[in-house]
Amino acid sequence: MAVAMVAGMLLLNPLWEAAGTLLGIEGPLGRPEVAALVMATDMTIGMTIWMRYRAHHWVAVGEMAAAMYVPFLLLLVPFRAGLLNGDALLLGGHLLMVPAMVLVAVRHRHEAPVAVRRHPAVVALARRWPTGLALLMTVDMWVDPSVLSPWTMLVLPGGYLLIGAARRTLRGPGVLATQLLGSAAWVALTLAAVAAGGRTAAWLVAFGWLAHAGWDLVHHRRARVVPRAYAEWCGVLDAALAGMMVLAILTTGG
Repeated sequence: MAVAMVAGMLLLNPLWEAAGTLLGIEGPLGRPEVAALVMATDMTIGMTIWMRYRAHHWVAVGEMAAAMYVPFLLLLVPFRAGLLNGDALLLGGHLLMVPAMVLVAVRHRHEAPVAVRRHPAVVALARRWPTGLALLMTVDMWVDPSVLSPWTMLVLPGGYLLIGAARRTLRGPGVLATQLLGSAAWVALTLAAVAAGGRTAAWLVAFGWLAHAGWDLVHHRRARVVPRAYAEWCGVLDAALAGMMVLAILTTGG
C-alpha cells in the first residue's frame, strides 16, 4: 500500500504541476495547506486503486482515505493560528497518518475480500508491475526532459554486482568476469563523457543508459545474476531515461 501511495504521488504530482502552469495557479498550489491536501489526494488515489485491486470493500477504502486526509485537516487549525509552519504541517500530517492507517488495517483485518472480476488487461498490467514502476519513476523526465550527469552511469553496473553478490549468482563460469568487464566499459564511458563535455558528453550519457537497457534485456532473457523483475524494471527505466535524454539533446542542444 505504501508503494501504491508513492506511485500515486510520482504519477500525479507532475500532472498537478503541468495543470498549475497551464491554468496560472502555481501560487495557490504552492501554499502549504493546499500542497498537503494535494499530496493526500495523490496518495489516496494510488491507495484506492491498489485496495480495490486487492478486493477490499469500499467501506475500508473510505476509512483508509479518511486516515490520509484527517491528520492534515486537524493540523490546519494550528497552522492557520500560526502555531505551525508549512514544514511542520506536512511532517505532522505524515506522522499522524501512519497510526491512523494502522488502526484502519487492524479494524478490517478479518474482513473477507469482495468478489472482484478483473479485466484480462488489468491482470496483464499487474503482471508487468516492474514496467509500470519504471515508467512512474520517469514521469518527471517526460515533463521536463534533461540530460543526466555522466557520473550517473557509474550506478548502472553497480546494481548487478551488489545483487549478484547478495544472491551468490556471480559464481558461474565467466559470470563475474562478464560483470566486471561491463563495469569497466561503463566506467570508461563515464570518464570519456566527463573529459569530452558539452554536446558530445550528452550523447555519450544517453548512449550509456540505452546500452544498459540492452544489457538488461540480455539478462532478462537469460534469467541470470539478477531476478527477472529487476532486469525488466531496470531495462524500461534505462530505455525511458535514454529516450528523454535524446529528446533533450535534440530540442535544447543538450
